[in-house]
This record gives sequence, C-alpha cells and structure tokens, in this order.
Amino acid sequence: MSRIVLGVSAGIAAYKAAALVRIFGESGHEVEVVPTPASLNFVGVATWEALSGRPVHTEVFANAAQVNHVRIGREADLVLVAPATADLMARAAAGSADDLLTNVLLTARCPVVFAPAMHTEMWLHPATQHNVATLRSRGAVVLDPGVGRLTGPDSGPGRLPEPEDLAATAMSLVENPELGTVLAARDLTGRHVLVSAGGTREALDPVRFLGNSSSGRMGVAVARAAVGRGASVTVVGANLSVAAPAGVDVVSVSSAAELAVAMQQAAPVADIIVMAAAVADFTPENPQHTKIKKDGDRGLHVELTQTPDVLADLVASARPGQVVVGFAAETAHDPAELIALGTAKRARKGCQVLVANNVSAGAVFGAATNEGFILSQGAPPQQFSGSKLAVAHAILDAAMASQERKD
Repeated sequence: MSRIVLGVSAGIAAYKAAALVRIFGESGHEVEVVPTPASLNFVGVATWEALSGRPVHTEVFANAAQVNHVRIGREADLVLVAPATADLMARAAAGSADDLLTNVLLTARCPVVFAPAMHTEMWLHPATQHNVATLRSRGAVVLDPGVGRLTGPDSGPGRLPEPEDLAATAMSLVENPELGTVLAARDLTGRHVLVSAGGTREALDPVRFLGNSSSGRMGVAVARAAVGRGASVTVVGANLSVAAPAGVDVVSVSSAAELAVAMQQAAPVADIIVMAAAVADFTPENPQHTKIKKDGDRGLHVELTQTPDVLADLVASARPGQVVVGFAAETAHDPAELIALGTAKRARKGCQVLVANNVSAGAVFGAATNEGFILSQGAPPQQFSGSKLAVAHAILDAAMASQERKD
C-alpha cells in the first residue's frame, strides 16, 4: 500500500480535491490530507477526516508527539498539492515553513506534484511564473492548469484539472517515481504531438454502424503524458469513451475517412504523430440513407470496401525529422509471434516505431493497463506492462529516441 499525502491550499477548487481522496482510497492507497489553515474556509476538517479515515491537522504543533512536520513528508510515497494557489507556490519556492503543509514539502523526498488553480491574471503574473520555474528546477512537477470557467463569470487558464486527470498522473508517479524527473524537466516543451484515439464507426444506415471495442484510453493517456511533458497536443478523437485531458486541442471525428482527413490536416505541424486509434479496415460500400428494415427471414448482405490506410499515408507524407508511431492489435499465440507480426507491420507501413498488443480474448481494449512490445527501427524489442499512462511515457521515450537516431 502506497501513502499519498494530499495537500490542500486555500482556493475554491478545494472541493474537487475531495474526489481525489475517494479515488486514491478506492485504488488501494492510504491518503493523509494536510490542508492549510485558510483552506478550511472552503472544505472543513470533518470532510477530510470522513473521506480519508485519518485525523487531519494543519499546524506544526498539533499532535507534536508524532513530530508530524517531519514524519508526514518522510513517510510519503507521493505529495500532491491540489489546488496549489499562487500563495502556496510562492511559499514553497521560498522554502517557507509557516504551516504544516509547507513543512511537509520541505521534508518530502518522494515525487512532489503541484496542481495550480487560480485566476488567469495570477497564473500569468511574472512572479507566479518565476515561482513555477523555480519549483520545476528543483525537481517538482508543476502541472499546467486547465482552461475554462473560473470563479464568477470569467474564464481562461487557471482552472484545476479534473480529479480523474490528477489521479492518473499521481498514480503513475507512485507506480514509477522516476517519471517525476521527466515531468519536471518538461522535455517536450516546444514540440507538437498529434495523437489519434478511439475507434472509428462505419455507418450502415442512420442508426447502425460497424465499429470496434477501442475506448480511446491509450490515445488519451499518450495525450496526457505529452501535455505533462510540456508539449502542445492535438487529439483526433473517434468516439471516445473517456474525456481528453485538459490542455489539448480535440478534433472529433467518427469514421475512418473523417479521421484520415483530420490527421492529414493536422500532421504538417507535428513533431511526433501517434496513431493509437483503432481504424476500421473496411466500410460499407453503399450505406443506406434510411433505416434498413427486416425483410421476412432474409438476412442482410453488405458489400464492404477498404478504407484509406491512414498510417501508411502519414508515413508517406511525413516531413524530415517527423516521427510516426503506429499500433498493431494482434491475436498472437505467444510473445514471439506478437513480435514477428508487429515487426512485419512496422516494415510494411514504414513507421519508425510500432506498439504491438495482443488483444486475444478481448485483452487491452477498455482496460486501465496495457502490455506488449514497443518495436523501434534500429533498437531491440522493448517489453512493457503497466498502467496506460506509464506505457504512454514509454512510447514517447521511444519516439524521442527514434528522432535522435534519425538526427
């Protein structure tokens, strides 16, 4: 069982942090909430104690026999501050220790994540940006805030990302603490990542379609990982069953033809293209404009035609230095066959990197985890297994390594 410390500072978005306690607890983690005194104006001690099942303190001298101002940070596997106000980040950057939470931040030797939430003017102020840069330079992960409705009628950057997004990032760091260094370094800053996600639907008539089981979780995870590493990200989403993370541009499509057009339009400015969507290989040749009716005991015969080969077309039109990552969902008997099938597809399509999954018996689709092999040109097969967000980081690492080999 991992121990997550949830720091809560005094912003109205503190109410969202209550959902984080529940998500972490239901995932098997032990949660200790450390609110600042001022944050209790928004969410009180009783709420935090009821949700976490643990006593809650805000002052250094509370329960002094436990030496909480040192113990909590030392014992933590992760510290997440959500929301992190401009004031809290300023005090953290200055090394202040004027309440229990700032003491915890000084004693923690685990990954530390700040999820900023404040008004746009406060987020963009040079002092706040300087403090963010200072915290990142020390190895802390400072996430970019979402863009949207803030307190009152105004909107803009400064919104706390949704609890599910924050929890996914936090738990990936618990799974692999070394990701903290990657996220703090923001090694994709200045790069554009284009991701396709979800599963296409090919219309038979206005109410029926041919589709597949892809949920879009893997593509969304790649987008979330890329945003966390500083990239600008575009997601071409086909019938996603999960929401795209904050901070990405989303182009919604349905069919393979629509996805092909959207990807070609967005591709010229991308440095890395990740084709995670499950794209139909065939589409009805003559979709009906009215609902198909039963005709006695007769069955339905549908003529199918091949869809565009989106991956191969992206490779063919790729500009110098651009890396294209493909996916292969295969039904293999063993890892050797999976590698062989994936290697053949990578060579056939011409992409630099290919992610091979074994989807026998419905594995991978819709699941929170993924396993398989990353097959890169000029590198040995890399086996992976873990959360889709952790796998997403491995995919981006492979894409960047491939780009360096090309350069």
